[in-house]
Amino acid sequence: MRSLKTYLPRYLWFLAGVLINSFGVALITRAALGTSPISSLPYVLSFRFPVTLGQFTFAMNLFFILGQVLLLRRDFQPIQLLQVAVNAVFSAFIDVSMELLSWLEISSLPMAVLVLVLGCAVLAFGISVEVAPRVLMVPGEGIVQAIAAVTGWRFGNVKVGFDAALVATALVLSLLFFHRLQGLGAGTILSALAVGRFVNLYNRRLPLISRISALAS
Repeated sequence: MRSLKTYLPRYLWFLAGVLINSFGVALITRAALGTSPISSLPYVLSFRFPVTLGQFTFAMNLFFILGQVLLLRRDFQPIQLLQVAVNAVFSAFIDVSMELLSWLEISSLPMAVLVLVLGCAVLAFGISVEVAPRVLMVPGEGIVQAIAAVTGWRFGNVKVGFDAALVATALVLSLLFFHRLQGLGAGTILSALAVGRFVNLYNRRLPLISRISALAS
């Protein structure tokens, strides 16, 4: 019983963070200045094929989970297979959030920038809430952690390189499919720069994040 009381709040906060992340990704995407780096590849593919952003995100994250298993082998913790369920929730709620925000019409550049910054702030808050309970990793972070563990490189350096590779792949596919930038833009770069700064701000300034982190101690 004590174990349940200890873990349940942590997993509920983790789930809340995942849902907030999904909404943040959708908000950034609706700004129409380019989506976040982690979503850039599925977003470009969603313009070319009759599959939604959330569905492509689910498929991509399954590959990330498989990559963790292949890279870590015996060091892969079975509990991390729950990432499959997390992936399903995250991906589905991206599509739900995109639908909820379908009314949002971007009529000017200042409005687009405002929505983009708001989306970055929401996504960063979701990341802070998701990471604080220290229960599971989301697939995008899990594969980066696996690469860092196998290579011995720093997590931050691997994360930058990994995001850059996703954006570069999305860029190549965009030019191949559409002969122009489609689904990518200044917002992709801005979100890459801004989200981490918001996360650091929340982790330093928000008492809520400290309280969630304390649940894991």
